[in-house]
Amino acid sequence: MYLTTEKKKEIFAEYGKNASDSGSTEAQVALFTYRIQHLTEHMKENHKDLFTKRALVNLVGKRRRLLDYLKRKDIEKYRELIKKLGIRK
Repeated sequence: MYLTTEKKKEIFAEYGKNASDSGSTEAQVALFTYRIQHLTEHMKENHKDLFTKRALVNLVGKRRRLLDYLKRKDIEKYRELIKKLGIRK
């Protein structure tokens, strides 16, 4: 499996307040970004996989909504996060 418990804890430790902070907006956006990157690589090889395409579109939408929320609440954290993750916008 591409997303192990250790990898999740690593992402949460880097972007959240601590390793068990899975609820913060920054940690969720970082996790979604990791999953989006993985699914994008999968879609490059399997372009006819419509179920994965749908999951990818849903994840991008969820991440966008979380980023919009973060932008409304704290613009500085938003700018720092998109710069750190390398997200366009």
